[in-house]
Amino acid sequence: MAEITQKLTWPGDEHLKTGVDFSSPSDKIVDDWLMMSNGTPIILILAAYLYFILYLGPRLMEGRKPFDLKYVMIIYNLYNVVFSCWLCWQLIGDVEAMSYIYHHQCTPKNRHINNLVYKMNSSSWFYFVSKIVELLDTVFFVLRKKQNQVTVLHVYHHANMVASTWAYLKYIRGEQGLLIGFVNSFVHIVMYSYYLLAAFGPRVQKYLWWKKYITKLQLAQFIFVLSYCAYLLIKNCQFPKGLTYYAVFQATVFLILFMNFYRKAYLQKKLNKEIVKNKSS
Repeated sequence: MAEITQKLTWPGDEHLKTGVDFSSPSDKIVDDWLMMSNGTPIILILAAYLYFILYLGPRLMEGRKPFDLKYVMIIYNLYNVVFSCWLCWQLIGDVEAMSYIYHHQCTPKNRHINNLVYKMNSSSWFYFVSKIVELLDTVFFVLRKKQNQVTVLHVYHHANMVASTWAYLKYIRGEQGLLIGFVNSFVHIVMYSYYLLAAFGPRVQKYLWWKKYITKLQLAQFIFVLSYCAYLLIKNCQFPKGLTYYAVFQATVFLILFMNFYRKAYLQKKLNKEIVKNKSS
């Protein structure tokens, strides 16, 4: 690839003097990647996903026994652990990328090294694909007749992540998205490691005392994103503001939903146990 020599600017942030020119070879090539030319594939995927988990799947499973997906779940969760580790390594294993992010946390420079821009984009594309694969979480709930776990939080989170990661890569790429994606991938290493162990059955599940801490880790993730975005806005960092505001909105919604889940799943149960214990004493 030829070196990028033109001045780089973010679409929608024409007043900025730094960023990425989407007419550059390293960025324009993204449009030729699978599912990136237009939004039709994403609309179809999400429509099929919602139709199956909310209508078709429950009706097909009505009157049927739950599928035994033990070994499928083991392979699936192992894949997600390995893939999330690989995604994290794409950042921390690249000295050039780490150096760039460290030295240009607030004001990106013109990136003349095409392979760095390409790697950022390709890693983002693989991250986007991982969000499509994770839709299987819900499909497995339906096939195992655990429809009670197909909650508003679960469905919104999975569907939204697919749409958001596609839109990020297509329209509003920014370096701040890489750090947010890295933190999310790290959380998924912990989360899918738990699911992997839990898939081995009761003999292993009884030792998995740290389930509630996964939710706490997810809450910490959203607090980190809000704090990070607040820093970018307060410092008036030269990143696309639209992406930062969107990240703030999504982190706030997820924080509220996950806090509500944590309250119902753990705090309320603990309170109910204490009430029962007091009545019986």
